[in-house]
Amino acid sequence: MTEYYFALYLSYSECLDYYHGKYKSVQVTEDGGKTVRFDAHHLRPFISSLGIRGRFRLTLTAENQFLKLEKIS
Repeated sequence: MTEYYFALYLSYSECLDYYHGKYKSVQVTEDGGKTVRFDAHHLRPFISSLGIRGRFRLTLTAENQFLKLEKIS
């Protein structure tokens, strides 16, 4: 397994674009500087009236397949 840590701050209106499928994937830069992309629908559980704000842990398999996305703060 591989874990990536990153911060994500999106406004509510930006989140709606992801929620409604305007964008199929999200690209973030993890703490070590590597660019990581994953399917945008994984963000849906984290959208609030403020949008998305916080630090996250993305866990992938050894084959780089999505396992889970967790909000850690």
